[in-house]
Amino acid sequence: MAKRKVIVTIAPTGGMAFKSQNPHLPTQPAEIADDVYRCYNAGASVVALHARRPDDQATCDAGIYLDMNQRIRDRCDIVLNNSTGGGVHGDMVRESYPGMWEIIWEERLKGMDAGAEMCTLDATTLNLAFGEREYLMNTPLTKARELAVGMKARGIKPEWEVFSPTHILQDATTLINEGLDEGPPFVNLVMNVHRNFQNAMPFSPRYLQMMVDMLPKNAVFCVSGIGPSQLEANISALLLGGHARVGLEDNLYYRHGELATNVQLVERIVRIIREMDMEPATPAQAREIMGLSQRSGVRPKFAC
Repeated sequence: MAKRKVIVTIAPTGGMAFKSQNPHLPTQPAEIADDVYRCYNAGASVVALHARRPDDQATCDAGIYLDMNQRIRDRCDIVLNNSTGGGVHGDMVRESYPGMWEIIWEERLKGMDAGAEMCTLDATTLNLAFGEREYLMNTPLTKARELAVGMKARGIKPEWEVFSPTHILQDATTLINEGLDEGPPFVNLVMNVHRNFQNAMPFSPRYLQMMVDMLPKNAVFCVSGIGPSQLEANISALLLGGHARVGLEDNLYYRHGELATNVQLVERIVRIIREMDMEPATPAQAREIMGLSQRSGVRPKFAC
């Protein structure tokens, strides 16, 4: 009997942290590509990419994504997943009124235009708090539908980002039922970011089980445990038949007081997967699990 294949997603950068918080954080296309290639060799089959400007601030500039995507594709066939969330600084935000910042919708759309075969789709409105600033990511159903329609037209598979049960049951499921994802839906359950994201869920195995039970029919799921919950959320996902995401976007530490590298985080979850008598999926196997290999219509530039 064949061993179960587990998709390991590496999220190397994100749109929030800086090198001042962890000097191992890659931010420029060349260093991100180098780090991703090391993670690919360690067992990662999908990469969730965020772009940064030369000053390390967040952007969804398609040109920067294209540079990064090409550098990675020249070295390996890992599945490329570009963010349409962006981040909380740089090109991505503007001040609406004192103390309140908005994540700019028009900038988010640019993440779809760099030829990746997947893009993140946050089909929900979020209020975020970092330091003394608050941010609004305003994504009513009409805007979420615009993202989903735009991805379908470009041949891009969405990765549905959800932070609470309502995010599953409302807009994500509505858009999936409208036929805006060829399926199976690939859903990333983001947990333990509740201290910064209003209405997000803390992590516990019980809460994760509840959210898994609410997923759309035939959904494939991955779990992102934020901060110290990353490892236990990954293990819980494996026990429930899901897939794992690691990386410095979600967690800057290997263990308490010890900063991590992306490769260390991939190597650890791959060891655990194998100890559980499973195997990390290759990129080709990941495409098969997510339905990328059967997609019809337009093929993105970096599709394999």
